[in-house]
Amino acid sequence: MTYLNIAQIVLSVALILAIMLQVKGGGMGGIFGQADSVYRTRRGIERTLFQLTIVLAVIFIVISIVALRIS
Repeated sequence: MTYLNIAQIVLSVALILAIMLQVKGGGMGGIFGQADSVYRTRRGIERTLFQLTIVLAVIFIVISIVALRIS
């Protein structure tokens, strides 16, 4: 049970960092809610970071459900 709690903490910190790095990558306009008038596709490290964020979120949800079932 302790291992699941530690895993949740580590995953939550990694997820927060991944989300914050994505906001920085979007430029200052994205932080303050200004819409981009040009459509952009994610490339390179930006795409990898986006996919990593999705994977971290899915793993976090699965571990949370497992921890809930065990307790």
